[in-house]
Amino acid sequence: MPINIEYRGPADLPEIIPVFPLPGALLLPRGQMPLNIFEPRYLAMVDDSFRDGHRLIGMIQPDVAHSPKDSDKPTLFQVGCVGRITQLAESGDGRYILELTGVARFKVVQELEVLTAYRQCKVDFFAFTDDFTARKGEDEVNRDALLVALAEFLKANNLKVDWEGVESAPNEALVNALAMMSPYGPAEKQAMLEAPDLKTRAEILIAVTEMDLAKKRTSGDPPLQ
Repeated sequence: MPINIEYRGPADLPEIIPVFPLPGALLLPRGQMPLNIFEPRYLAMVDDSFRDGHRLIGMIQPDVAHSPKDSDKPTLFQVGCVGRITQLAESGDGRYILELTGVARFKVVQELEVLTAYRQCKVDFFAFTDDFTARKGEDEVNRDALLVALAEFLKANNLKVDWEGVESAPNEALVNALAMMSPYGPAEKQAMLEAPDLKTRAEILIAVTEMDLAKKRTSGDPPLQ
């Protein structure tokens, strides 16, 4: 999804952003994430993002393993990805159906004490300046190994894919889309998010997929539904 505004570097993004903690959710630069917004605090967050003019939301995972038990404000992982709202529709029953397009990853500097029902953080984008350059590091990706892992995953789970679309996708779009759609847990998703470059992200995705397939072969688990 094209973005009307051009983000050339960290200085083009605000230091304080609203964050949406969502376990298992992985947004990556230039990736698209659909969201169904229905909680009042997040409806307000969307409204405020338009009112403030930036239309940005920071997607971040809660770190459940290091959060107080039964806490309604879980500890956050330290790295997330900010996205810009590039599509929005009202459902007629009080929900927003929107799409975020990833801009850049960030590190949490500090969570702020705020009056809003949603959480806000001061963040730093400078550790991820490469995110602002589209398709950076594509030539380093082992595309053949990635496609082999994908084919084996699809076969093991009785799934089909538009191979023509897969084969025509640039490496960045392919790696990031597969990482975002992958069925793995928060820890694996966080590892892919924090990968220093596209090559490493692809390698993590391949390794996690191979481990998952090996586990299924050993245990005889049924395919994913």
